[in-house]
Parts: sequence; C-alpha cells; structure tokens
Amino acid sequence: MLVKNQGIDIVQEIGKISTMYQAMILFRQKMTDDQLEKIQKIHNQAAILKIANAIAMCNPDSVFVNNGSESDRQFIRNLALEKGEEARLAMPDHTIHFDLKEEQGRIIDRTFYIANEGEQLSSLANKILRADALVDIQDKMIGIMKGKAMIVGFYIRGPAGSPGANPALELTSSAYVAHSAEILYRNVFDRFDEEAIRLGHFYTNIHSEGHNRAEDLPNARVFMDRSHWTTYSFNCTYAGNTLLLKKGNHRFSVDKAVYENRGQELSEHMFITGLLGPGGRETWFAGAAPSGCGKTTTAMAGDLFVGDDLAQMWIDADGSIRSINPECGIFGILEDVNQEGDPKLMALLRNPGTEVIWSNVLIDANGKPHWVGNGEEPPTRGINFQGAWEAGKLDSKGKPVPISHANARCTLSSSALANYSKKAEAPEGVETRVITYSGRDSDTMPPVWVAKTPDHGVVIGACIVSAATATEVGAVGVKRAPWANAPFIPGSLGDYMDAQFKFFGNPQIAPDKQPIMAGLNYFLTHSSRGGNGKKLLGEKRDVKVWMAWLDRRAWHEVDAIETPMGFIPRYDDLKMLFETIIQKDYPRDLYDRQFSLYIGNIIARIEMQVAAYQKGTRIPARLFEILNEQLTGLAKLRQDFGPIVLPSQLDGIK
Repeated sequence: MLVKNQGIDIVQEIGKISTMYQAMILFRQKMTDDQLEKIQKIHNQAAILKIANAIAMCNPDSVFVNNGSESDRQFIRNLALEKGEEARLAMPDHTIHFDLKEEQGRIIDRTFYIANEGEQLSSLANKILRADALVDIQDKMIGIMKGKAMIVGFYIRGPAGSPGANPALELTSSAYVAHSAEILYRNVFDRFDEEAIRLGHFYTNIHSEGHNRAEDLPNARVFMDRSHWTTYSFNCTYAGNTLLLKKGNHRFSVDKAVYENRGQELSEHMFITGLLGPGGRETWFAGAAPSGCGKTTTAMAGDLFVGDDLAQMWIDADGSIRSINPECGIFGILEDVNQEGDPKLMALLRNPGTEVIWSNVLIDANGKPHWVGNGEEPPTRGINFQGAWEAGKLDSKGKPVPISHANARCTLSSSALANYSKKAEAPEGVETRVITYSGRDSDTMPPVWVAKTPDHGVVIGACIVSAATATEVGAVGVKRAPWANAPFIPGSLGDYMDAQFKFFGNPQIAPDKQPIMAGLNYFLTHSSRGGNGKKLLGEKRDVKVWMAWLDRRAWHEVDAIETPMGFIPRYDDLKMLFETIIQKDYPRDLYDRQFSLYIGNIIARIEMQVAAYQKGTRIPARLFEILNEQLTGLAKLRQDFGPIVLPSQLDGIK
C-alpha cells in the first residue's frame, strides 16, 4: 500500500526552506524585480516552498518564472538557441535538438522509485531506499545549476477544470525542456492556485542537464518520489528522461488511480481518437500500445484526434467512461512516418505554419530534416544524432549508421492537425466506447478481436506481448508488455490488475454505455502465415478498417465469430468495409491467413503468461480462470480441427 507524505521530503531536507518568509528572501536574491512580481502572484504555500527548496538545492544564478505569455515563450525559444540546445532549420519555427548519442531513449537502468522501508514496488521496477536517494541527490544535485538559469513553469496535465486533470510544476535549467513543455502541456500560471485547491494536489519535477557531456551519463539519474509526488532528473537530455511532466507524472497518476481511486479512475498509456461512423456518429476509442507499436498511427487514423500517448479515464455520473488527454501536443516517433501512411502529420512536417522541435534526425546542407522510412529520396550527407554523416558510414562495430535514430522524434501542438478535435479541451472528456490493446506480434494473434466480457478485455491488456523498440536504451528481444503500461506502474502489478478488473467491471457503468474491449495486431508477417519474408501481412491504412469494424461492433451492427479468445470479424463484413472505407479489395485467402487460429502459437503465448504471472504477488485469481478457460477451449479446437483452424470452421460456413 502506498502511504503519502511518508518519510522526509528530500528537496526540503536539502534546501532547508520551511517558511514563506525564507522563500521570499531567496527569491529576492535570485530573481529580478519583474520575475519576483510574477512569482508573488502564486499563493499556494506548498508550491512556493517546493520552488524555493529546489532553488536552494540547485543554486542557479537566476530564476525565470514562465507565465505562459507569448513574450515568455519567446524568451524560452531564444534561450534554447543561445544555449545551443536547439538550432534553427530552414522551415520557419522549426528547430533541431540533438540528444547525446549515448542517450537516445529512456535510461531504464538509471531510473528509480524512491521507496520507504517495507514498501512494495513493481517487480519490473528499480528502487532505491529514501536514505540512499538522499545521499545520491545531495552528491549530484547540490549546486548543479550554478552558472545557469532555472525556468519555473506551472502546468496542468489535462484540460483545466477536468476531474481527471493533475497540476504540476516544471523546474528545469534546460530551455529545450521548457520549450517542449510549452508545446506539450497547458500553462495554467493564471489559475494554478485554483486548480491545485480544486484537485487537492500538484506534482513537482526538478531537472538539470548538468554539463551535458557523455562522460556524465554514468551519473545520470531519474528518481521518482511516490510519497511526495516529486521527480528528480539530472545529467541527461532525452525528453523521456527530463520532461517528467510526461512519464514521471504519468507514474504518479497511475498510483493515484490504483491507491486512491481504485475502481473509479485509470491512468493509461493510451491514444484517444474518434471515428465517424454511419450517419456521422462519433465513436471514441482509447487504445494502449507500447511506444513504437502503432499508437500514433492508430490515433491519426481517426477522424477526430484528441491524443496519441496518454489518457486519464474515469466513470462519470451518467454511467459512461470519460477520457481526457493529459497532453495537448505530440512527442511522436518519426521512423516510417510517410505520406502514404501518415498524410496529416506529414502535412505539418513538410509545410510551413507549425512550430516543430525535431530531435535526432539528419539535417542536410539546406537545413531540411530527413529520417528513416519517410518515403523520400535520402541525402548523401548531413549532420545527425552521432555527428557528421555520409552515405555508407559505419559505426564502431562495422554496421551502417542510419540517417536517423530509430527513436528520432517530432514535438508539435495537437491543435495543428487537420483532424484535431476541439473536444480535446473539454473538461468533461469524451465518452469512450472502444478500448484496444496492441503490441508487435509477428506470428500469433489476428489483426482484430473483441473480448467476450469486460473481464476478458482486462486479460487482453494484461497479455500484450511486443518486440522491444528503440524507446528504451539497451532493450532487445520480445517481451511481455502488460497494458503497454508496465514500465510506468510503480506498485504491485497485482494491485494494478485488480484496479483494472474493478474499473471495467464497476456496476456504476451503465449497461448501454459499457465499452467493448479489443485486441489489435498490425504486425503479422507473411512468413508466419505460410508465405515468405518478414513483410507485413497488410498495410498501415488497413487500421481504418479494423477500427470501422470495432465501431460497428460497439453499436451492435455486425455479428461475429466466437473463438476461445473472443470474437473475430466475418469475411463479408470486412470485405464491405475494405471497399467502402479505403477502396481496397480484400481477398478471401488474405482473410483466412489473417484470421485463422494457429493453436500452438496461441497456447504457447498463454502458457508464457500463466508462468510469468504465477511468479507475481497479489495477482487476481480471475486472470488465471480466464486464461485456463481459453487453454481448454483451444485444446478442444485442436482436437476437433487440427493445429490451424479456419474462421469458416468456427462459423459453420463451408
């Protein structure tokens, strides 16, 4: 169980500021009169003390208070250029940021939860005891901002006024981090006090890039103090490690959902997008997928875009599940983003009019960005994440250096997208009718299937499997990725799973508003279905059809074929949707390859999940009941039909 405010608050222990009087003395030493005037508009005592103690600990030469005005935002942009954290590109309002070549993803081996004695954490997480964290932070963060300016920002993760929103402070010496925060989050300087009082809390994030040298990376750390909802990040530059409004505060939100509002609220690693169905009907989707596994592509396939990465969800008084996006921008992976699959995003990246921060792509001599899989003629030379580059360049191991890193990103405002929905800023959120879960699965599950019950839907989320992606430094191979959220679940996975069962099974959800829960898989290969090669058995644009079928299924407009794993589409329904939605032929033999059940693969996958979860603690028995039920059903199918079962054999259609 998580206990709030247990143990010392490390930043206060180091900073020694305990009164408003002490805070104001320090502010007068570090701030000019105009910055002092701004900070005096914030009256939340806890926030003022957090800021003052961070200043006392980090000892910046000066402090800039960002009130979200255009002049303050421009100051931050200019500072990022002056410091060399960003550089201008040929396109107006486009800049490039390069992370250290050794830090191109989350430093999971140096990321820790600060734990109290006896506190249980996720078995997938690293922890450090509070006393040891204090020593490390004292050693590495005291005076770390000397010679620098600290930028103080006041944000909210979600629309102001929403029951699912969370206020947060961002305190950083990095102008790039502050610039990114201004694009990705809502600055609420003018109403921070009001929101913090309404919601009863705020998060705090303290970051310094240090000297920004490769030799400092062994001493880079990301610490998350669950008891005091404070993050510490230092000697690192990649936004996933530094902009802790994102995944750091997402972790705190997971804790809040699991330990304070279990069964009423969820904090998920999910996109939110709306599809226009027959008659212009809006159907809202929320879907989980590990980074680099098609989440942004799915979000962009919708007609009404709200978000591509995170979702806060709650059960409303009307019995519906509502969702908001904590963010208002995109920090999107660029690899394989191209005109064919991502026309809306490409329009912003290749035409003037949108502010964009690029990271870790190749910049040619004309100041134009390039990346792997963009569908364009690549340049022969330029500057990329590892320095000067030319075609044929090899790394120290003799391998070709790609034009861009696999985790190269673009940061831009969601409101610039052609399919952006103004409901993204609605405090009441959007009514969510479809929940999806997906990973990188090359050989096992079909492109889409729907859970039989909400409990079965929770199990789909619990059993996501994915190939490792470039978002985590050092990650390789194929691994389990429960709910695509496991790296961000601080406590026991069993507690989190129990919260999922209680939320989706909550009797407060109205029967006519219960969402369907589904699995998605875009990554089946030809070789896994009797063909040759690793090419995908389908195209990016097919996602629109899978979503359209889920829309019809959510509104009881299509029937389905029942399997032990859930319901799969009938061929005639998909053929019609392929023709009408994306004007594409869908042959029967492709349907059979995509939706046949390869019994051995599925059984092996379930047995892997059972073995893994049996090692966990407090795992709900309901998980094993459902997995064993599926194993029994699959064994019966293999006995009746053999190792590969065609959809027609289950549907009774010959």
